[in-house]
Amino acid sequence: MAFTTRLLTKLSPLLALLCLLLAAPWSLAEGISNTRAQAVVTSNGQLSISTRFNTELPDQLKQALLQGVPLNFDLSYQLTAPTLAAYRNRFNNLMGGDNQISYRLAYHPLTNRYRVSMGTFSTEYNNLDTALRAIGGAANWKVLASGTLGNSADVRADVRLNLSISQLPKPFQINALTSKNWQLDSGWQPLTIRAE
Repeated sequence: MAFTTRLLTKLSPLLALLCLLLAAPWSLAEGISNTRAQAVVTSNGQLSISTRFNTELPDQLKQALLQGVPLNFDLSYQLTAPTLAAYRNRFNNLMGGDNQISYRLAYHPLTNRYRVSMGTFSTEYNNLDTALRAIGGAANWKVLASGTLGNSADVRADVRLNLSISQLPKPFQINALTSKNWQLDSGWQPLTIRAE
């Protein structure tokens, strides 16, 4: 009996590690991760952001999409340094500044196609994977007013892509608040910044 107890005591951390390793592929399969997060400080002191994200929807969200529920995603940036410019940027955004791009993903059963919209611009895709690649993709997104930034070595900024839960219909908002599957968020990802 003592031998069995000692053996189980030694094996339990290994069994726990094995369970975590087996569960990892399924937990990493859903969510949002960035594949590109770069920015250039332009000669006129603006920040030009280029991003690309990999988004995997959980089955519940795929089913909701197929049932006609559009999914809205927000791509946001935040300036964290230089400190004075970052403070002014946060204040300007509180007063109605534009620090995000909104994407809307919808499925159209009549055409059997997915549509990704950004404002008045929209593109249709034949499958969900291709449509998801378009969400969070930005090229040369100019942010900040001219003259805001100086030396690129001092600039720090982050980007984030997340599912906008507040844009979901009310019954789905409740489900999103109680289920982690519906809370898709890349978290703040640091930008790799260089001078123009």
